[in-house]
Amino acid sequence: MGRSLGILLIVIGLILFIWTGFTYTQKEKVIDAGSIEVTTDRQKNVSWPPYVGGVVLLVGLIVFISSKKQKD
Repeated sequence: MGRSLGILLIVIGLILFIWTGFTYTQKEKVIDAGSIEVTTDRQKNVSWPPYVGGVVLLVGLIVFISSKKQKD
């Protein structure tokens, strides 16, 4: 269990370290007056700092190494 959790955290950490965010488009109503409706597309950004990926990667390495030592 510990080794697989460590590997999973390492992979997630690498992904978060390399890929620091994404953008998506959301439709929002600007005017809604009876049968008249005006919408617009707004871009939203979701991002995180690269050190978050480094921290998750480090925790994954610690979990992986500590689970390996306990089995010996």
